[in-house]
Amino acid sequence: MIPQDKEKYSEELNQSISYLENLGYSNIKADIKGYDSPKSYLKKGSKINVTPDIVAEKEGRKHIFDLSLKSKKPRLLKSKWLFLNSLSQLKSYRFRLITTRGHYKFTNQTIDDINLDTVKLLKI
Repeated sequence: MIPQDKEKYSEELNQSISYLENLGYSNIKADIKGYDSPKSYLKKGSKINVTPDIVAEKEGRKHIFDLSLKSKKPRLLKSKWLFLNSLSQLKSYRFRLITTRGHYKFTNQTIDDINLDTVKLLKI
């Protein structure tokens, strides 16, 4: 999810966090009040910050989660996903997308556009 959509989809973010807690994830960091904020990355040559929506651990391995919800700026969302996927491959993390009902088609279409077929989807 991009920063412009954070307020609009805050309830979906809270639902995702509780879902991950029920699955056994620990040390959850989220880009929302009440949780520690995950590490942000600054895009070189611009003022764009890339922050994963949720970072959690399970069985000693870090997982990066990003919410896949309809956005007015899909190009920015695509570049964020590509960066997070590359980062997770470099550091041996796991990258997952979380999507909810009504956003499946948008998510699948966006994944196909950027050839990101290796990413697993969590459907809530």
